[in-house]
Amino acid sequence: MLIVADDLDFAEELAEGLGSKGFQVQQESDIRPALEKSRNVDAVLLDLTLSDVDGFEACRALRATSHVPVIVMGLQDDEFDQVLSFKLGADDYVVRPCSLRKLAARIEAVNRRARNSWGLPAEPEDEIHEFGPIRIDMNRRMVLRSGREVMLTRKEFDVLALLATNPGRVCTREQIMSEVWGHDGAGDTRTLGVHMTGLRKKLGMPMLIETVRGVGFRLAVHRASEGEAA
Repeated sequence: MLIVADDLDFAEELAEGLGSKGFQVQQESDIRPALEKSRNVDAVLLDLTLSDVDGFEACRALRATSHVPVIVMGLQDDEFDQVLSFKLGADDYVVRPCSLRKLAARIEAVNRRARNSWGLPAEPEDEIHEFGPIRIDMNRRMVLRSGREVMLTRKEFDVLALLATNPGRVCTREQIMSEVWGHDGAGDTRTLGVHMTGLRKKLGMPMLIETVRGVGFRLAVHRASEGEAA
């Protein structure tokens, strides 16, 4: 676990708290050595309020350097900051101050998702789901639209994969948050919405994923042919 923050009092307190939870913690206040260390840690906690570099640029640099899970820490519950963080490849966004128990759960969740995404052997047979022009290759974690690859973040793919394995069925918000993020999303009303918006836009078929008001989302398989004709 690597904490990247130049607020030394905050970083020391956080490192001590996470250490008491069983995490092995390293600290860096400068993004350049942090990029090197990120290749050898399980996750990175990135404070957006760095003084030597823009926090969003630091997030972009971390994602370009390695596939390590990145949890961004911001000082405000700002939708723009969250959207931009996710677009730059962050796996989660938490608002400072955050309870140590909640933060530890979020770290464990992103680590678990990362292990499942990269650490398991491929299935012996291809698992392909097709909905009109959309082709989802589960083993290769690849999505194509009309033969062209759609570049999704890890979380966007995980959400789409969950919906694709339950076509036409409603997946509740709690179910999606639990299976993709590892928690039920209590008190977090934006994360899933941000990812759904990005996913619909990238797929180019906004009506393929239907919102079931007050419940959750489903893959509208009856609309797949509409996208094929678009």
